[in-house]
Amino acid sequence: MPGSLIYHLARKGDFDQALALGRYGGAREDAADGFMHFSTGAQVVESAARHRAGEPDLVLLAVDPDRLGAALRWEPARNGALYPHLYGALPIDAVAWARPLPLDADGRHCFPAEL
Repeated sequence: MPGSLIYHLARKGDFDQALALGRYGGAREDAADGFMHFSTGAQVVESAARHRAGEPDLVLLAVDPDRLGAALRWEPARNGALYPHLYGALPIDAVAWARPLPLDADGRHCFPAEL
């Protein structure tokens, strides 16, 4: 889906290190799976609830998929929906913006208005 931003849930400490390096290698779960997990805007809230529920100190990365080339693949997940997967490191200059994802009183992530 070229032209639309895709999203990644990064741990703040990991992303802070990536800023110094100029590239982000993903979360430990990404390393275990062999690719970096992304979601569309329509998928990211559910992805956060399913895979990062209650986890503090997350940063939502909005990424321009057109800057990722052939390393980005759209692949079916368990439910058959297509999700973007990045096979390689994320260049920091492909990140359109990064916003903290604080938790509300019920432990759910508060997503920015841009989404």
